[in-house]
Amino acid sequence: MQNKYEVMGIVGEGAYGIVYKCKNKENNEIVAIKKFKETEDEIVKKSMFRELKVLKILKHDNIVEFKEAFKKKGNLYLVFEYVERNLLELLQEHPKGLEPNLIRTIIFQLCLSIKYIHDMGLVHRDIKPENLLVDGNNKLKLCDFGFARQLVRSNKEPLTDGYEMVSFS
Repeated sequence: MQNKYEVMGIVGEGAYGIVYKCKNKENNEIVAIKKFKETEDEIVKKSMFRELKVLKILKHDNIVEFKEAFKKKGNLYLVFEYVERNLLELLQEHPKGLEPNLIRTIIFQLCLSIKYIHDMGLVHRDIKPENLLVDGNNKLKLCDFGFARQLVRSNKEPLTDGYEMVSFS
């Protein structure tokens, strides 16, 4: 990790990396840092850089806040706001189910985040309980944009290779 972060523990592990709970030594802010596993696989590398590119343009209350990225010893690290748990963990805490009002609140916030990314010309392509973070105030944050794709080719630089573009005309 960069010297400004102290690792407090592991939050989760996925196919491409590990997510750590860390403390920023400069301002004591708690953050999540995603460390991508070292790889020579070009598909995995594309996914890493696609996620970084997408995160830099997305700014919404219901999308996890991207703070910075850095490289150390050949590994890419992405720094995010820290959110206490994901929807799967919340569901496991309530084996008899969630309250109907909470379900409506979560679904509404998910719809807001999806509408926003679609308005930005993107699709997420990996929405699942583990990628829906929920804070202590039941605010939902969509995360993990490694499989995101651009919907329509525009004047903007494409996020992926041309053969991966999807056009709806």
